[in-house]
Amino acid sequence: MTPPIPQAPSQRLVSLDALRGFDMMWIMGADALGGAFAHLNGGAPARFAARELDHVPWEGVHFYDLIFPLFVFMVGVAIPYSLDRIVADSGRRGALARVARRTVLLYLLGLFYYGGFATALDQVRLLGVLQRMALCYCGASVLYLWLKPRHLALVVAGILAGYWALMTFVPVPGFGAGDFREGHNLANWLDARFLPLRKWDGDHDPEGLLSTFPAVASCLLGVISGRWLRDPGRSEWGRVGVLGITGAVLFAGGFAWGIPFPVIKKIWTSSFVLVAGGWSMMLLAAFYLVADVWKQSRWLTPFVWLGSNALAIYILSNILDFNGLSERFAGGAVAAALDGVWTGLGALVLAVVSIVLCMLAAGFLYRRKIFLRL
Repeated sequence: MTPPIPQAPSQRLVSLDALRGFDMMWIMGADALGGAFAHLNGGAPARFAARELDHVPWEGVHFYDLIFPLFVFMVGVAIPYSLDRIVADSGRRGALARVARRTVLLYLLGLFYYGGFATALDQVRLLGVLQRMALCYCGASVLYLWLKPRHLALVVAGILAGYWALMTFVPVPGFGAGDFREGHNLANWLDARFLPLRKWDGDHDPEGLLSTFPAVASCLLGVISGRWLRDPGRSEWGRVGVLGITGAVLFAGGFAWGIPFPVIKKIWTSSFVLVAGGWSMMLLAAFYLVADVWKQSRWLTPFVWLGSNALAIYILSNILDFNGLSERFAGGAVAAALDGVWTGLGALVLAVVSIVLCMLAAGFLYRRKIFLRL
């Protein structure tokens, strides 16, 4: 008999924790796995895996480009589950205070993750992954608290249409309007002139100023999905169906919109929001189907460990070098011996060991009920 899925604390949605853990696995291991496949003597399949586990240089999308927006989407899915409870206990004012506190703490953790103030002031990165998550969480939460659910979809549509209009019709000095190339577009131009201190890509940032607005739309797609999952008027199969079908429509629609407005993660184009949002909805539907409808749980347990403590593991990875730790178990002579059997196998095993160590750390924290909550 299949054992039940371990229940996450505070009655969290298990399929959401499992999907978050699945995403965390790639966040922690995609770089190492991509590098390993790039050196693996595995022919076309290895080259395909290496390509998909690397970001596209600019236009287009690989699997790796969908990892971060999936996490932003899941931040949104969790918002109805957390804020509805807080509103019931403390009212809307109490929920807003909670949102403000979590936003500030998550933003400060983002500063810490990128080195804090350990270097010169001009090397401090004001906008990054955790900072974007903080801003998306704040924007989506405030909108959720003040707007009716049916209006959230209109906000998403308005953000995406407005961003498209700005990027398409507002001329950039020296390049004109509608030029989406790197360094030529409005989002990059605004970063270069108005985003202070360190920017990830020279004079602009992939988590920059203007592109934060469509990222909030990605989070709102998660909020809408969370509302569908909480809808008592839908059956379990109905929830799976609406998520899966809507996700497929958005995914296809994003690529269609990408013809005039290219799919570009680094400026989070509106077409990219639809592609990533549709992909995220379909994944959520699949995990909800397996975990909550079919009750198949055994293989999800390590993902639940990671997903229940995703923030702690993400911060821990910044302090503890899991890749370096894996060298102590499968490096040196072991990796060399594996390479003798199959060229590149040693690096692949090292990458897998690093992921396993990360999962074991998450399992250790989970079993001892140690969770980082903001």
